Amino acid sequence: MIVPSAAYLNAGDNAWQLTAATFVGLQTIPGLAILYGGVVKKKWAINSAMMVVYAFSIVLLVWMLWGYQIGFGSPLHIASGFFSNLIGVPRSSLSSSTMLDRASIPLVNAGMPAFKFPGASLIYFQFVFAAITPAILAGGVLGRMHWKAWMLFVPIWSTFVYSVNAFLLWGGGWLAQLGAVDFSGGYVIHVAAGVSGFVAAAVIGPRIGADRKSFNPNNLLIALAGAGILWLGWNGFNGGDPYFANGDAAAAILNTNVATAAALLSWLALDLFTDRRPNLVGMINGMVCGLVAITPAAGYVNGWGAIIVGILGAAIPWYTMNRASHRWPFNRVDDTLGVVHTHALAGAVGGLLTGLLADPHMSEYVGGSVVTGLFYGDPHQFLVQFEALVVIAGYDGLATWGILSLIKLVVPLRYPDEVLAVGDRAIVSDIEEATVDSDGGPPEMPLATSVP
Repeated sequence: MIVPSAAYLNAGDNAWQLTAATFVGLQTIPGLAILYGGVVKKKWAINSAMMVVYAFSIVLLVWMLWGYQIGFGSPLHIASGFFSNLIGVPRSSLSSSTMLDRASIPLVNAGMPAFKFPGASLIYFQFVFAAITPAILAGGVLGRMHWKAWMLFVPIWSTFVYSVNAFLLWGGGWLAQLGAVDFSGGYVIHVAAGVSGFVAAAVIGPRIGADRKSFNPNNLLIALAGAGILWLGWNGFNGGDPYFANGDAAAAILNTNVATAAALLSWLALDLFTDRRPNLVGMINGMVCGLVAITPAAGYVNGWGAIIVGILGAAIPWYTMNRASHRWPFNRVDDTLGVVHTHALAGAVGGLLTGLLADPHMSEYVGGSVVTGLFYGDPHQFLVQFEALVVIAGYDGLATWGILSLIKLVVPLRYPDEVLAVGDRAIVSDIEEATVDSDGGPPEMPLATSVP
């Protein structure tokens, strides 16, 4: 007998999970693609957008073939004790039973209600998170990374870095068992992308001098459109992670928007009272910092906590980007879009503040227990948040260095300077006939004159 759906399935939960996943997918395509295309120098606009589109595509295949099961499957028992909780068993997620049976995370579901949607919904939802992470990472290496190196780097990094992070914190692995939490990816996604992007920028080397000296955005309105897609798409980012269309999802969405507004205004105020004029790129940076900072905390803090996370999540990266960029280690690495500031530091701030501000009354369920921050009586939560931060940042940085060190034995990591001087016209076949400006690239679009 054919039935419309399995008995376990709740149409509302399933519909929300797929909708939330689509929102997150839109953050990458077209969100990040057009944000990068608008905020970089014109001669790098197409190449930058293409790097994002490639990452989205290749990660989907890696995810289906082995990545999802490494992050969310049964644990691979390499040895007993510590080594039994580091990664899941690498296997495919292509079978009909995997897609249609009730979704489950083996080490997690024992402590929380059973999911009410099929495996296909969970696999796709988690894929869009896996896809956006290397796309964010690309922001650190725009303007010089060789396409052949990028094509190798993304699937290898997604396998050995992202999927491992996911298992450690979301799949019930070692850090989760210590009690560390990451509601929707402050550590798994943003610290990972920011640290790895910074390390990759250091290994690959800087852009050419002309690009470092002048890298003005070529289309600020397009960049703002991409940023707007990120902001509203984040409703799926944080709203989908309770895995149920419940009150926690609603609170996470509200907290996300409150924190983002506070962060944007925080960055704007700092720009205004130091440079005496507003800055649209700064407002976008503040917005991104707020979205990133609230991500690990969205369902754990109340509204007051969300405002604090937003303000500090923007103010600290503003300081490191605008006042400490000439100091070590920032002055030693050409991080094109400053992902170490807007993602690694903002994610770290949000993760640590979760350990301080998590309100136990906000949690409907969290692995069978509630999350209580230091200010609500539990100092242990802050300690394990700090420990998780050190582990994720340390492992991801070392792994990124190792992956790139191996890739450069096979293909070049960086284009020659004469290619970098031209940019898209020398790399992307679609625009071979583009005119060039005085620095060898396509003509820049003039920026509007600022009024003090």
